[in-house]
Amino acid sequence: MATNRTFTMIKPDAVANGHAGKIIDHITQAGFKIEALKYTRLSTEMAGNFYGIHRERSFFGELVSFMTSGPIYAAILEKDNAVEDFRKLIGATDPQKAEAGTIRNLYAKSIDANAIHGSDSDENAEIEGNFFFSQFERF
Repeated sequence: MATNRTFTMIKPDAVANGHAGKIIDHITQAGFKIEALKYTRLSTEMAGNFYGIHRERSFFGELVSFMTSGPIYAAILEKDNAVEDFRKLIGATDPQKAEAGTIRNLYAKSIDANAIHGSDSDENAEIEGNFFFSQFERF
């Protein structure tokens, strides 16, 4: 059953390139309500834990290094069918394959520096949102 919440992170590349405000505007213009928003920087330990599912993959070290290279925005978003609709809004992981007008098509530079994270399932949205926010930090 689809839920009405998802999790996102505006990644260090998009923050450093000054795209965070435009991305947030893009999200809200698409009908998502921001339930929680946090500007923070991941430590190596936090990034390693968040991306722990990839620990055995060859790109894990580079991923952790990239995600700790600068600040990020973490957010919990609300909208009917949130996960699926948000995945459409952000576009394919590879911005060269992302549909025109999607966030990654507009703001990502590469498959590695792809501007934004979006949860891939309702279960992961809950896990990822809880990683960054307690129930007391939500609106």
